[in-house]
Amino acid sequence: MRRNLLPLAALAPAALAQVTLPPIPGSPQIISNGNFANGTLGWQSSPAGTLKNGLYCINVPAGTPAGNTSYLRTTYQFLETKNDVYTLNFTASSSVGYDILVQTPDAPLDPNLNMTAALTTSPYPFSLSFSPANQAPNATLEFDLGGNPAAATVCIGRVSMKRIDRSGFRQNYGPAVKINQLGYVTSGPKLATVVAGSGNATQWALYNNAGDACATGRVAAPALDVASNDTVAIIDFSSFATEGDGYTLSVGDAKSYPFAISSTLYGPLRADSLRFFYQQRSGIAIDGDLVGSEYARAAGHVQIFPNKGDVSVPCQAVYDSLIAYLEPWTCNYTLDVTQGWYDAGDQGKYVVNGGISAAQLIMEYERTKGNTTSGLGDGSLRIPERNNGVPDVLDEARWEVEFLLKMQVPANSAPQLFNGSMIDMSGMAHHKMHDNQWTPLPTDPSQDPKRRELHRPSTAATLNLAAAGAMAARTFSSFDAYFSSRCISAARTAYAAAKRHPAILAPATDWDLGGGAYSDEDVSDEFYWAAAEMYITTGSAEYLADLTSNPYHTANVTTAFSIPSGFSWGSLAALARLDLATHTTNISDHAAIVQSVLDAADMLIAVQRNSSNGYGVFLTEYPWGSNSNALNNVQVVATAYDLTGNTTYRSSALSGIDYVLGRNAISQSYIRDYGTKDTQNVHSRLYAHELDGTVPQAPPGAMGGGANSAASDPPADDDLQGCAPMTCYVDDVNSYSTNEVAINWGSALAWAIGWAADQ
Repeated sequence: MRRNLLPLAALAPAALAQVTLPPIPGSPQIISNGNFANGTLGWQSSPAGTLKNGLYCINVPAGTPAGNTSYLRTTYQFLETKNDVYTLNFTASSSVGYDILVQTPDAPLDPNLNMTAALTTSPYPFSLSFSPANQAPNATLEFDLGGNPAAATVCIGRVSMKRIDRSGFRQNYGPAVKINQLGYVTSGPKLATVVAGSGNATQWALYNNAGDACATGRVAAPALDVASNDTVAIIDFSSFATEGDGYTLSVGDAKSYPFAISSTLYGPLRADSLRFFYQQRSGIAIDGDLVGSEYARAAGHVQIFPNKGDVSVPCQAVYDSLIAYLEPWTCNYTLDVTQGWYDAGDQGKYVVNGGISAAQLIMEYERTKGNTTSGLGDGSLRIPERNNGVPDVLDEARWEVEFLLKMQVPANSAPQLFNGSMIDMSGMAHHKMHDNQWTPLPTDPSQDPKRRELHRPSTAATLNLAAAGAMAARTFSSFDAYFSSRCISAARTAYAAAKRHPAILAPATDWDLGGGAYSDEDVSDEFYWAAAEMYITTGSAEYLADLTSNPYHTANVTTAFSIPSGFSWGSLAALARLDLATHTTNISDHAAIVQSVLDAADMLIAVQRNSSNGYGVFLTEYPWGSNSNALNNVQVVATAYDLTGNTTYRSSALSGIDYVLGRNAISQSYIRDYGTKDTQNVHSRLYAHELDGTVPQAPPGAMGGGANSAASDPPADDDLQGCAPMTCYVDDVNSYSTNEVAINWGSALAWAIGWAADQ
């Protein structure tokens, strides 16, 4: 199927702007015999043509329909790598000026490149860069010559296609003195890290923005930081508590980026981290008056052309399900699954990622116990629902919960196929919904033409619905009784359905057809979390029995809190422990649950203070989305402070936040618009500014995924070979394994910064 998609300019005019760009040097040439020096070797055409002045000329009959009835194409196939960047150059002319299509098709995928080139009677050198949306191992280059109004002679030559040459990449480590580039809370800890080799590295000096020395001290003894493979030393200037902007730290001839000291340091970032979710919303126009005109956009996926939309979404097509499940699964209904947040850099929506994301926003509200001065009250955020009598953070969470409710399989639905048997899946939740193929970067959601599909229900998704539904029910009970009732009803139904079908697992094979798998082979942690939230909300003995009999209830602290890797969408037992600890319930071992949170926090502090950890991060490993793991560990330590008032926990949690704001081996603030060296080029179809200057960069408060020791994508594969774990990051729009935005990373940031803003 042909679609007029311009991969690097989704809203560009139909005809390609005739601007010559220099070819990229140094990268391998993909097109063979592009100058036709060897005749037509490697090419075929219809009709046959002739060589003339180094160009291959084809007489295209009048009235030839648009399409590939008249064409010039390669006879061989080549690999197009998803999310890589390619530059295509060619020269072309026509005796009659008209538009032709230039494509890199790979059936059954839509073309990765599908551009319109406006030919004139004079040979013109065309050049463009594009980024394939889909992995295409069998791509060809094709010029489709139909659609001309009259007989024409089309001449094409000097064809070249190269992938981007990244050989010049050098990691930017920033200054040797690593600090939180936003700054430090006035009454909190103030720690920095200096890499050894900076001249006289035994003394530090703090300077104000006028250049006056404000404080001095000795640098701690150096030690090897294993995550960066650097020898580093720690600077502690916590005793300095004078508020101001533009402070810098110097050690020898090295000077830090500037930073602030303030008692209101995190207030603006709290608002921005929450506003990120409004800008990820599906099914609603984003109001430029609220977020800035550059971020205004039409409602996405509301069944207005070219969208297929989310208003009436069918189940996955049988031919796709054979790839995803290795059996022909589908269903006989459609669902309205509007609302919700776009999950990440793509425009899919996933129940298992939506569950933890909505939960952390609700937990952020619940930890304030409704305190209207917390910065979370009604009117605190620039969202459409402000001043409606409901705290804005709950309004935002509701947008996702409404989507989760809509993903529930209708009652009395026809049985569906699972592992060769027909099963009644009524009351379960579909695991995810997204396009059947990837869209290019950038793609405005309102311009997405792909088919949207529901994927098979899963036990994990069903339990996420139960847990998030129970949380929404209790928090909305005093604001919207009807919505609260809907939530608890759906949660009860989902929980019962999950108990009927405890092992309908999302397979790892259900990926790369427009979305990720989010596979999970162990759902006992989801059962534990769902039972906890259902019990907290209802007090029912049924849920208490399930809770206390779950293996995670007596699991050791390392297992329950996923220490040190950090809890995540696939490891949710920690959410149960945190909520059980912070809610007063009649559970007999409540004191032991509270103690488990404190023990977990103590273990994380030990990780943070280990002599081989020079940056105070709560991690010893760096997986995909490591920034969210680090901040989820901050949530554990910060909750320990909320439970006890012990300032050791407070100081440790505040220091743990420093990592994502620049106190790391590459001096990277991973939060857009916060810090001197902040992330610029997140992987997102909404914010692919690096590929198309007409779309904006990510908004303030958006956070990239962070260092990934197993990073694999085109920029990472080129640039990060042999990197030390903490340095495995590249600020590139196509680095989805290190620089993607995601709602569960945003919710980790929002909770941690919300807590810090209250300190």
